[in-house]
Amino acid sequence: MLDSDLAKLYEVTTKRLNEAVKRNIARFPKHYMFQLLPEEFENLRSQIATSSKRHGGRRYMPYVFTEQGVAMLSSVLNSEMAIQVNIQIIDTFVKLRQLAVEHKDPEQRISDLEHYFMEHSRDYKEDMKDIYQAIDLLMDRTKPAKVGFVKD
Repeated sequence: MLDSDLAKLYEVTTKRLNEAVKRNIARFPKHYMFQLLPEEFENLRSQIATSSKRHGGRRYMPYVFTEQGVAMLSSVLNSEMAIQVNIQIIDTFVKLRQLAVEHKDPEQRISDLEHYFMEHSRDYKEDMKDIYQAIDLLMDRTKPAKVGFVKD
C-alpha cells in the first residue's frame, strides 16, 4: 500500500507517517517497505491521473508498504486509530489470501473440463473452438499477468 493511502486511513499527513517510519527505520527492512523508482511512479501517476509535480503533486517518490510493513506501522504510530486501521488492513490481507487459495480449484476444474471436452468431442472440434477461446479469455491465458512492480 502507498504511504499516502495509509496516511489517509490513519488520518495523519503523509509527511507525519514517513517521519515516524524514518525515526524507526530499523523496524522496516526492504521486504516491509520500499520506495518506488521514478519510472514506476510515473506509470502509477498516469494510471490514477494524479496531479503533476508543478500542480500539487509529490516531490519525493512514494514509499510502498507490504503486509508486514503495514503491521509494523501500528508500533510506530501510537494511536487508537492506527491500531484499528491495522486490524482492518491485516484482516483484508488474510481474506485476499484465502480467496486466492480458494480459487485455485475452480481454475483446475475449468482446465480439466477443457481436456475432457477435447477428448470426447472430436466431431465438434470446430464448434468447440469458440468455447476454448472464451475459456482462455476467462482464465486470462492470452497474456502474461504482471503483479506488483515486476521488471522484465
